Amino acid sequence: MINIPVIRWGKTYDSLEIDEVLHFVTGEPIAKVSQTSGGIISRDMRKARNARDLLRQIPCSELLQYLIKAADLYENATLPIGDGTQTPEEFAHQQSASTGLPEHMCRHNMTKNSFVLRNMEQILDCLTRGLDLNLFTRGYGIEDRGVVLSYQAQTSALSAVLPSNSPGVHTLWLPAIPLQMGLVLKPGPQEPWTPYRMMAAFTEAGVPKEAFSLYPGGAEAGAALLAAADRAMIFGGTATVERYRGNPSVQAHGPGFSKILLGDDCVDDWEQYLDLIVESIYINSGRGCINCSGVWASRHTKEIAQAIAEKIGPVEAKPPTDPEAGLAAFTVSGMGSAVWGMIEADLGEDGVTDMTEQYGPRLVEQERYSYLRPVVVHCDSPERAIANKEFMFPFSTVVECPEDQMIRKIGPTLVCSAITNNEQLIEDLTAATHIDRLNIGPIPTSKLNWLQPHEGSIIDFLFTSRAYQVTEERLAVL
Repeated sequence: MINIPVIRWGKTYDSLEIDEVLHFVTGEPIAKVSQTSGGIISRDMRKARNARDLLRQIPCSELLQYLIKAADLYENATLPIGDGTQTPEEFAHQQSASTGLPEHMCRHNMTKNSFVLRNMEQILDCLTRGLDLNLFTRGYGIEDRGVVLSYQAQTSALSAVLPSNSPGVHTLWLPAIPLQMGLVLKPGPQEPWTPYRMMAAFTEAGVPKEAFSLYPGGAEAGAALLAAADRAMIFGGTATVERYRGNPSVQAHGPGFSKILLGDDCVDDWEQYLDLIVESIYINSGRGCINCSGVWASRHTKEIAQAIAEKIGPVEAKPPTDPEAGLAAFTVSGMGSAVWGMIEADLGEDGVTDMTEQYGPRLVEQERYSYLRPVVVHCDSPERAIANKEFMFPFSTVVECPEDQMIRKIGPTLVCSAITNNEQLIEDLTAATHIDRLNIGPIPTSKLNWLQPHEGSIIDFLFTSRAYQVTEERLAVL
């Protein structure tokens, strides 16, 4: 069993308080993880400036080369973790054993993370609109027109309170190091694996270990980190997003409520888009905020819902080691039954039909864990209570709604894939402020373009553009 310490700006710290990470099937401990108090975090965060000062001594171009090396190490090398080591195969097995995600999905997420690391130079080039990264190091620089630009860092370190359910979210904090920001991470209780392995890959590649702090712990640790951080990410439910709405220091990532809209000009050909719809709902066991949780159309909705149900309704729960496993387990006792209870309560409303009911029970309970098999629900109106809900497994509603009401009725949407050639509808969707990522045409909601921001640009979050004027003499020196 591995003993995993707290990391305090590169130094290990073994706490008297320990939490065990358990195998969700057997209940056997996989690792003992030191827990952090809020007081330690508050004190350590006063030293965040040291991390940025250290990283600013290393050119961004050199840090980007370290990331390319770290990508290979993260994906392929045996790396240190706590008082032991970890191969890529062990990483996938341990992450699966504690989160319930099938092992082949864990390996896929490793590939996704390493892809982002290898291509970070192009990603930052797009996110900064081609600016010289040295501008962010100095705080100012000159653009092609001879105008002085200034971007002021709003923090010395990016902090993040991480979840346990979706390893893919780690791509959102990876740009911090090449932007010469320290990293302060609170791992999810069931998923310490990615932050620790990523830190090991970074430091083995040459990034100073003093740039990192990892603070496992409970709710107190998360609250202390958010209170002490100048810029922080947090991942949670709708209540979490609402709590931090309007707080410029916190970027809250919650449910995606991502949707596919079939325009009236394309809906009669819906069968052409069935595989795309199924992929958007089912990929990565439906755990991501970019998974489709609603398909909206003005007609053919019963047929569409039935066809989706025929594709994914029969899917069975399989062991996480099975290469064909498509469902992730609910590893917290009672969570699966609680989620199914919420769905069942809404299925009783008139106008709501469970299209997957004919394929057997949805809830599969075991002694320590449970699964929910895919659920497809037809709603005859956007007014049905379940029409705009999202759950952490392959779940989707198919909602009948007139085209001219869709944009107003869909509500907040992280990803909207609009299958239409209607120019007016496209123009209205482009102007909709409650849609974060917009795909025009048959593009799965789950297909990301890493050269574009996810939910707001991390550049705008970490830096602020400001006026910066200099004399003619100073301009000549620059």
